[in-house]
Amino acid sequence: MRIKIAPSILSARFDRLGEQVKEAAEAGADLLHIDVMDGHFVPNLTMGPTIVSSIRPLTKIPFDAHLMVTHPQQFVAPFADAGVDDLTVHVESDHDVRKTIRMIRDAGVKPGLVLNPATPFDRAIPFLPDVDLLLVMTVQPGFAGQAFRSDVVPKIREARAYLDKERLKTELQVDGGIKIDTAPIVAEAGADILVSGSGIFPDHVAANLKKLREVAEKAARLRT
Repeated sequence: MRIKIAPSILSARFDRLGEQVKEAAEAGADLLHIDVMDGHFVPNLTMGPTIVSSIRPLTKIPFDAHLMVTHPQQFVAPFADAGVDDLTVHVESDHDVRKTIRMIRDAGVKPGLVLNPATPFDRAIPFLPDVDLLLVMTVQPGFAGQAFRSDVVPKIREARAYLDKERLKTELQVDGGIKIDTAPIVAEAGADILVSGSGIFPDHVAANLKKLREVAEKAARLRT
């Protein structure tokens, strides 16, 4: 069972971001995860469309952008134009979720939905047939390097069971504190895609990614 790995460039060294992007791509990353924070929805500021457009020519792997912003509908066009392949938006943000999903799809980008740790899985159910990706956060979004919250694992299992029961093709992504010791937990619980920042960057990127995938795929085989 193949598990996709999405290195988060929030933990990369920004003084050599281009090199780190290439390292991740050459190491076999399936996606490149881009955390976008507006300083309002979460208490931090990170990357905008300019950074995305500057690194887009460096690799052909998909760019997976996570919009941790209050008004995601305002960011759809700029990030679509910058070259992202999917945009995940929070159900907790201030927007018409269904309308934003449609806007993302109309921009030629795959839409995804995000749930914070405290948000119940039921909040996502009405939208799952319309999205390509469901991202379950295992930390409170806003800062890199937080500790994994094991209390979210039952929600991952619930999401996996629902997606399978409804035969939806929506991929299940997990982000937050994903390292060698926690990757097997979320993989066995049903994740398809693991986002990892400090578990991969900034040093020994290829070795870290390889090991993360190995332990995750071994655990995924135990699902049944």
